[in-house]
Amino acid sequence: MRAVAPDEADRFARWMAREAGISDARMGRLLAGGNANVTRLIESADGAMVLRHAPQQAVSAKAGAGIAREYRLLAAIGDVAPVPRAIAWCDDPAVIGVPFAVSAFVEGVALTDTLPAAYPASADAVDTIGRELVDGIAQVHTIDWQTRLPAGCGRPDDFLTRQIHRWNDLRAEVSVRELPMLDMIARWLLATLPTDGASRIVHCDYHLDNCLFDPARPVLRSIIDWEMATIGDPMVDLGLLLMFWRREDMASLGFHFVQRISNRRDVVDPRVLADRWSDRTGLSSERLDWYRVFAFWRLAAIVEGAFVLYRKGAVDSAYARGLERDVPALLAEAAALIR
Repeated sequence: MRAVAPDEADRFARWMAREAGISDARMGRLLAGGNANVTRLIESADGAMVLRHAPQQAVSAKAGAGIAREYRLLAAIGDVAPVPRAIAWCDDPAVIGVPFAVSAFVEGVALTDTLPAAYPASADAVDTIGRELVDGIAQVHTIDWQTRLPAGCGRPDDFLTRQIHRWNDLRAEVSVRELPMLDMIARWLLATLPTDGASRIVHCDYHLDNCLFDPARPVLRSIIDWEMATIGDPMVDLGLLLMFWRREDMASLGFHFVQRISNRRDVVDPRVLADRWSDRTGLSSERLDWYRVFAFWRLAAIVEGAFVLYRKGAVDSAYARGLERDVPALLAEAAALIR
C-alpha cells in the first residue's frame, strides 16, 4: 500500500476543515481488516476517525459504489443501530484520488481465532458473544427501512432467486475447474426456496470478523464493513453468522480460521441463537438450515472468483492458493447439511 503524499494529506485536511468542520485532520496508519477496501485511521483535534475508500488501483464508478452505499446506510441508521457514526462523504476524486467516507472511530477489537486476554476463556464467554451478535443484527433487522432509507435502495423482490442465479451463472461463465456440487446445490436451493421471507436491511457479510467488541468484556460495540448491504431476506445474515457457529468436523472445515472461537462443541446450539433472533425480530427462523446451506454455497461461489484469478496468474497469495481446498470443503459442508 503506497504512502500518503504530503500534498494529498494537505488537500484532505483542508477538505475536512471546509466540508466537515473538523480541524487538523491527519491521515494515520492503515487499520487491519477488510480485503476489498482501504481503511485508515484519521487523527484530529476533534478525536479519532476512520477513512474508507476503494483501492486506488481499482478506481471506477463501480469501485466506490460499496463505500457510498455504506456511508448512506450508516447516516440513515446510526442513531438506532450499533454502527459507526457517519461523519462525511466526499465524491470528488481530486481530494485524495478516490471518493471516500469518514466515520467515527470505535474503540474495539475484532475477534478471530482467540478471545481477548481480559475475557474468561470459557464457553460461557463465547455464548455471550453469540447472544451479542444475534441481538446486534436483530436490532438492524427491526428497523423500518422504508422510512429510513432513500427511495430506490436495494431490490427486495426475488432477492434469494436473483442471488442464486447471479453467482451460479457467473461461476459457469468464468471457471477453471469442475465443481459439480456448485450447480447441484444451486438447483436444490431453487427447488426448496423459502417463499415468505420478510424484507429488511441486510448486511450480507455478517460474521464475527465484521464486528468490534469491547476489549475488556464480551459486549458488542459496533457492526462494521457495510459495503455489501442491501434490502433483502434478513435470514441471510443469520444463516451466515450461524453457518460458522459450532461447526462439526474441525479437520475438514473450509475457512477453518473464520469465527474460529465458536468452533467448539460446548457452546450454545445455533438453533438456540436463532430462536433468540426470532424473539427479538418477530420473524421465523424455522428454515435456518436452508439459509446455512445458502451461506456455505454463496461464500464458495464468491471466493472461487479469487481462485480463478490465482489460476490465471493474476494474483498469488496463501489465501488464494488455499481456495483450491477451501471452496470444495465449503460445498461439502453445504451438501452435508442437505443430507
